[in-house]
Amino acid sequence: MFGPRAEAEEKAGSRQRLQVNEYKENQNIAYVSLRPVQTTVLGKTAKVYLVPFSLSNYKPDQFTRPKSLLDKNSNNEVACKKCKKAEIEKTCRKILTPKMEATSSKAESTLQKSSLDVYAESNKWQCKSTSDAVILSADAESSQDGDSDEDTTPGLDDFSGLSPYERKRLKNISENANFFASLQLSESAARLREMIKKRQPSESKPLLPPGPLEMTPENRDINSEIFKGFLQTWAEVSKTGSKNKEKALSSIKSYKANLNGMVISEDTVCKVTKGSISSMALHPSEIKTLVAAGAKSGQVGLWDLTHQPKEDGIYVFQPHSQPVSCLYFSPANPAHILSLSYDGTVRCGDFSRAIFDEVYRGEGSSFSSFDFLAEDASTLIVGHWDGSMSLVDRRTPGTSYEKLINSSLSKIRTVHVHPVHRQYFITAGLRDIHIYDARRLNPSRSQPLISLTEHTKSIASAYFSPLTGNRVVTTCADCKLRIFDSSCISSKIPLLTTIRHNTITGRWLTRFQAVWDPKQEDCVIVGSMAHPRRVEIFHETGKSVHSFLGESLASVCSINAMHPTRYILAGGNSSGRIHVFMNVSCR
Repeated sequence: MFGPRAEAEEKAGSRQRLQVNEYKENQNIAYVSLRPVQTTVLGKTAKVYLVPFSLSNYKPDQFTRPKSLLDKNSNNEVACKKCKKAEIEKTCRKILTPKMEATSSKAESTLQKSSLDVYAESNKWQCKSTSDAVILSADAESSQDGDSDEDTTPGLDDFSGLSPYERKRLKNISENANFFASLQLSESAARLREMIKKRQPSESKPLLPPGPLEMTPENRDINSEIFKGFLQTWAEVSKTGSKNKEKALSSIKSYKANLNGMVISEDTVCKVTKGSISSMALHPSEIKTLVAAGAKSGQVGLWDLTHQPKEDGIYVFQPHSQPVSCLYFSPANPAHILSLSYDGTVRCGDFSRAIFDEVYRGEGSSFSSFDFLAEDASTLIVGHWDGSMSLVDRRTPGTSYEKLINSSLSKIRTVHVHPVHRQYFITAGLRDIHIYDARRLNPSRSQPLISLTEHTKSIASAYFSPLTGNRVVTTCADCKLRIFDSSCISSKIPLLTTIRHNTITGRWLTRFQAVWDPKQEDCVIVGSMAHPRRVEIFHETGKSVHSFLGESLASVCSINAMHPTRYILAGGNSSGRIHVFMNVSCR
């Protein structure tokens, strides 16, 4: 009915909005090709595709939305009322073509095309919703804020050129297009929620079965001659743990000279465990360099640096199902390594028998730290994440505690026993440091002898100095290391030094824990966030003593341990890699 000019305008308008394929005479459906409509959901960009549907058997109320869905999507669709009525009328008048009047099927195809054009035109004015998703927009960059919660296209009832039947069908088709688009948006939001869930920490693994576990390496054949030789090496190492206590303190000048001789190389860096390292220990052997690391995956990795190639000296075991936060070689028998885990178990790896014995199992409890109350390692004090403590005697049968004590702390992160007066032990809580007397523990509610309340943020650790216990070092999230004078355990111990140090490791790195050098008890070792990457040593006065640097150290070593008698430092990072600084003469 309109001339060639009108047909040319119709083609141009179609190219500017949506690309619609021509109707095919020998088929009863309309093939529609739509370019993807982009939407921003929680800062992410999702692509939503409209699915074509047939109109040959269309009934007016076939695709009417349920009221519940209408109400649900009303908050997520905002249509701007600023669209000009003249533009909408101009767009919709193009529906009335000669083909539409000739056949009903062509009319339906044209109606579908025009409704999609109207929908695309109205989407140019859609804007962000107040919910967690942003409403679909054909041109997101040019979208404007709307203040309408209506989910119908404005002005559709005002087309004077259309019959009531055509207006009703056009309105229904437009609503259906909006409905299908909102369904696609809901699916995109659901996929985004699944992505967020995947980034969250996975559920904890189930507890390993109670009782002894066979010492089976995950990276080696248990029947290989290499593994048997490895067990024999660890079982035959001699006890050397008490020699450092008879050794006099070195002068700072001599100490610095020895530290300057410690170097790192590619041969002393290797990945040992799966995932982040959360605890470390160095075997006290004078002839072997043996490093142990506990991981957040529940693994315990052992590395004998005397093996070449270096990978042949690594053995990985799985004695726990959750992070291993505390690891010690037994002071009574260095062929035993004791490990504590969040999974509520303490195990002893016995290399002479090739098993992991179960020392203590707390059903429903989560452990944080432990230490030996007795020098012969027969009794333990175990800290729980809920603030309670357990006294464990390894000489009694079973794997239960002797006494369960409720402390005055809401959480316990670390537990450490005084090296000389072993009845005293120190605990690091959420904000406070408490010192207890093991002889005066009350199961119902134990009050500390001393409370240190100088910390303003979360505390990571607290340790007595290793030889005399005359000092305490604490690590806090307020970017300070604090040194206290604990030479006299009375009602209060004074603060000596505050060391400014960046302790903000973020979410993905293990928190720093400043520890004493076991052979130089006036110096502390701590990881660093500085560039180039390093491990630092500070004197108790706050002065920097040494920084361990090297091309082979390219990551943050959060957990560090020093050999009790030799100049060997091992640092673990958050990918399971161990970095060892050592004197050339120690190799």
